[in-house]
Amino acid sequence: MDAITRRTGLDPADLTGFYLEDLYVGMRGVYARTITETDIVMFAGISGDTNPMHLNEEYARATPFQGRIAHGMLSACFITTVLGTRLPGPGTIYLSQTLRFRSPVRIGETVTTTVTVKEIVAEKRRAILSTICTVGETTVIEGEAMVMVPPRPTGDAA
Repeated sequence: MDAITRRTGLDPADLTGFYLEDLYVGMRGVYARTITETDIVMFAGISGDTNPMHLNEEYARATPFQGRIAHGMLSACFITTVLGTRLPGPGTIYLSQTLRFRSPVRIGETVTTTVTVKEIVAEKRRAILSTICTVGETTVIEGEAMVMVPPRPTGDAA
């Protein structure tokens, strides 16, 4: 066992994502997670967003949503999950993100996040990615991310 594995519990092979040269337009990464009560309460505690829309059913029933909804940014966080662990993966640096919230997410619903490479800007080591979160057939968040992607180290074969 090497020092990185001993210290982090991670295999060093898991610490490298795709290199810029590995990306292609249309390449996709996906992550799905079912939202739980615990997720909402923990996100409220970590973020400080204790809006009763998320935490108080009686209050939320009197709103246009007629019940509690998850924090929009909780679902948006799944975009960074894809970027940092799947596509492009470890080594990716998040530069910007646009978000459009289209529909609420409720406890028990599964959010599927899909990130798709739209454009590669090789000279700047950047990738432009479409970011979409859905619940079933309903788009709940859509946007676009720009990331910096590490190049393949000199001497590494593809």
